[in-house]
Amino acid sequence: MHIGESTHNTILVVTIEGRLDSTTSPEFEKHILGRIEAGQTDILVDFTALDFISSAGLRVMLMAAKRVKAAKGRMALCGLNDNIAKVFEISGFLSIFTVYPDKQSALAATA
Repeated sequence: MHIGESTHNTILVVTIEGRLDSTTSPEFEKHILGRIEAGQTDILVDFTALDFISSAGLRVMLMAAKRVKAAKGRMALCGLNDNIAKVFEISGFLSIFTVYPDKQSALAATA
């Protein structure tokens, strides 16, 4: 897994490449929760290069969403491939997150 980030206006864009599973989720958890604790509460997570997400990855996403909501921030997702979108749909997580087809439309909608 590789984690990248950039900032667009006040929005932190976090990109994840590879797999978000029980092996890699602790690294992502530390990264994303660290940013939230540092005060970054407008977050877009770009899954365009994510190949797989497990229940451990979903748990980290849920934790992050709860922390952002408590801080009165916004957290959205973009670039979900069909398999990852299906995991989010089956788990009920699509009702938790605003999901955009790609980064450009997400940034345009939140600007």
